[in-house]
Amino acid sequence: MNPVMSPALEALVELLDLEPLEVNLFRGVSPDEDLQRVFGGQVAGQALVAAGRTVESDHAVHSLQAYFLRPGDPTVPIIYEVDRIRDGRSFTTRRVVAVQHGRAIFNLQASFHVAEDGPEHQMPMPDVAPPDELPTYQERIAPYLDQFGPETVEWLTRERPIDTRPTELPSWLDHEPRPPNQEVWIRTNGSLVEDPLLHACVVVYASDLTILDTAMLPHGVNWAEGRFMVASLDHAIWFHHTPRIDDWLLYSSHSPIAHAARALINGQMHRRDGTHVLSVTQEGLIRVPRQEPAG
Repeated sequence: MNPVMSPALEALVELLDLEPLEVNLFRGVSPDEDLQRVFGGQVAGQALVAAGRTVESDHAVHSLQAYFLRPGDPTVPIIYEVDRIRDGRSFTTRRVVAVQHGRAIFNLQASFHVAEDGPEHQMPMPDVAPPDELPTYQERIAPYLDQFGPETVEWLTRERPIDTRPTELPSWLDHEPRPPNQEVWIRTNGSLVEDPLLHACVVVYASDLTILDTAMLPHGVNWAEGRFMVASLDHAIWFHHTPRIDDWLLYSSHSPIAHAARALINGQMHRRDGTHVLSVTQEGLIRVPRQEPAG
């Protein structure tokens, strides 16, 4: 039976289906949207696709570390170069460099592991309302649409590949300062095929959607004001269990510190049954824009 996907999710799956150019060389494209730079989750997800396509299927991704080096240009393709650093019986390592205009824009190193038995423990998941009791994204934003211009409303109301249900009002709708913690239920807008690499790559894409917002919560930020220039600097994920992103995952995150125009955010994703699926850490840039001298 074929999975039922929304058009937005179909577009995301197509976005992650890279074109092979040569051994260890792949090409990806960006959505046809009016964006100033490539979304970080996109380039990270595509890079993991490139790495995963050079690895034996019995080796599942268990960790990745990545650096965002330059803003990506959404108007031209991205070339992904895979370096097969190590092929072992238990662990396989790949390095991927994303290139545009002859320069590296992104670097990823990923490790893949054959499943093994070992001791197990985990901390409990946060106690929050289940996703079925929370308003949908469209229900959340509907009372606030009259605060935005037509272009922003069109962007806010367009269909999305990832369904997000925060347990509280998002910071860009509620500008009151609050502690740097948030919980958001996420899943794809439709079902996916039984492909562990695809699920992992979509999780990587989704993991960059809300995490940096957590660091903005104490500062009462209204994104329209342009008070800060914000961007992802690096991103790391550890996969503890095989993720399934077409079922609800609770994405909880907190930011222990922001200093010197950089903020650190730690996150975890849990299944509804409480299983800790993966851990995330990101450092983000939160810079006060430089003022040009008058005259």
